[in-house]
Formats: sequence, structure tokens, C-alpha cells
Amino acid sequence: MRYLKYLYLAIGLGLLAWVLTEVDLVAAVGWLGELGVLGVAVILGFHALGFFTDTASWQLMVPTARLDGAWLWRLWKVRLVGVVFNYVVPAASLGGEPVKAVLLKRRHGIGYHEGAASLVIAKTTNLIALIIFSAVGLFLVSRSGALPGRYGSVAAVGLGALAVGVFGFLAVQRWRVASRLGGWLAGRGIGRRLEKIIVDIQDVDERFVDFYHRRPARFAAALALALATWVIGAVETYFLLGFLGHPISLTDAWIVETVIQLVRAGTFFIPANLGAMEAGFVFIVESLTGRPALGLAAAVVRRGYKLLWVVWGLWLGWRYSVAPAVAAAKTAERSEP
Repeated sequence: MRYLKYLYLAIGLGLLAWVLTEVDLVAAVGWLGELGVLGVAVILGFHALGFFTDTASWQLMVPTARLDGAWLWRLWKVRLVGVVFNYVVPAASLGGEPVKAVLLKRRHGIGYHEGAASLVIAKTTNLIALIIFSAVGLFLVSRSGALPGRYGSVAAVGLGALAVGVFGFLAVQRWRVASRLGGWLAGRGIGRRLEKIIVDIQDVDERFVDFYHRRPARFAAALALALATWVIGAVETYFLLGFLGHPISLTDAWIVETVIQLVRAGTFFIPANLGAMEAGFVFIVESLTGRPALGLAAAVVRRGYKLLWVVWGLWLGWRYSVAPAVAAAKTAERSEP
């Protein structure tokens, strides 16, 4: 696995090097010079808004969390720390989920079963919303002719594969497939040895069923908020290219965001999607505007504010874990004779 990680990183660096050699870097810097302070503030504002709606969607899936601003802020911080790991760990944006579960337990008293169930449901809901968003985006692509036919077909096949996987995963949750498998194993020798794990799986499965079957209003609201998060991303792209000096329509912004998110999903194994996101921006922006350097400038801006998000998440992670340990050590040191 260690060697695979290095291989994936090398692939990302190779893509990034290819982009940098193929694009006019002077022109890209020129586009960046158009952004301005107001542009930075607006883009960061939309990114924060999208983070807010995504966190609010997750809040609906945590029964212990009250639906108020205090709990929204707590979950915001937990999610931000998890995002740091999602950016850097090549695990399909799942590297930060165990971190979130641990923080929910240690900092806010939410049990591992409840936390794990909420995180799985949140990931599933987010992907369902992405499928809906991307389906609309591919429809807009077919109407606008923004991409050559073969690229649109490849994107459609990729989206179809993602949809099959996601809805299969949803079926596993709704119909207690894991619990049924555990029950089958329980009657055999291996099942008796795994009794504690099987009980844990059954408890988490019950939480899935409780949410999907007994809280349909919450599921619908969470899905709407997750879809709103992707739409906000398209609006952010609309303003980003506008502030960079080349306004596009909201339809084109939706297409750009669709392609970028599909590229991101398809290159989950590359840490932080390094190189892949830049190549995706260059490709789709050049297809729509004929200006590849503009695509690279947009990718640099997005990479920049995500880096700011990571720095903030690292600081919060330090506050959550390192700072209390340092304070406890100092207290113990002062209490010694």
C-alpha cells in the first residue's frame, strides 16, 4: 500500500507537470491578476456557504445533535478536521471519516455506532445528490455541444457506474444486508468468534433503517441540502471565472463543475486529486472558452482556498488533540513537588 501511495502521487505529479508544460503560464498569471480582493472574498464566501449546507445536511443525520446553531458549529469543526485527511489520504474521500467518528465520541459524547451510521448515511446522501447534479450537467452538455461526443459518452458511462455503486450501497443499508450476512455467519463457527462484531454491525444497521424508514422528512431535507451544496459549487465557479475576467453563463458553470466533480470522483486514489483537478479545469474551460490558461488560473484559485481550508483544519485538529495534552502535561508538571 505504501508503494501504491507513492505511485498515485507520482501519477498526480506527472499530470501536473504535463499541464504546466502545455499551458501558457504567463497568460495564467495574467488571468489571476484580474481576481482582486473582492473576488477572493466572494469566492471564499461561496465556499464557506457550501461547507455550511453540507454540514447542515449531516446534522440532520445525527439524532443526538440538536438542530441549533451550537451543534451546527460543533459539527462544522469536526467536519473541517476530517476534510484535512480527505484531501491528503487516497481513500475515496473516506480517510477523514474515522477521524470524525473519534472526535464525535471524545469531544461531544456521540457513540461510535451513531457517529459511524451518520457518516455513512451522509456520504451516501452526498453521492446521490452528486449523481442528480451530474445528470443535469450531462444533459446540459448534450444540449450545448460543449464536449465532443466521445467525451460525453465516457462521462455518461462513468456516471452510470457511480450510480450503480451508490444505489447498491444504499440498498445494503436499507435492507440490512450486512446484518443478514452476520446472521448467516452466526450459525457457523466463524460467526461465534465474530459475535461482538456482528452485534455492532446489527446495531448500526438498525440505525440505517431507523433513518431511512422512520425519518423520511429528514432524509429528504438532507438530500436537498446536499444537492444545494453542489449547486452552490456551480455558482462559485460562475463567479470565479467572472472575477478572473471571462464571464460565462450559469449553464456553462454547471457544466464545468460537473466535469470537475466527475474527474475528482474518478481520481480519488490520487492524494488531493493533485494534477487531475488542474487537468480537468484546463480541459473543460478550454472546451468552453478556448482559453486553457484561464482553466489553469481557476484551478490555482480553487487549490489556494482549499489549502487555506486545510490550514484551518490542521489548527482545529491541534486544538482538539495536541493542545489539551500539552495543557494536561503542564498541569501535571506544576503539581509535582
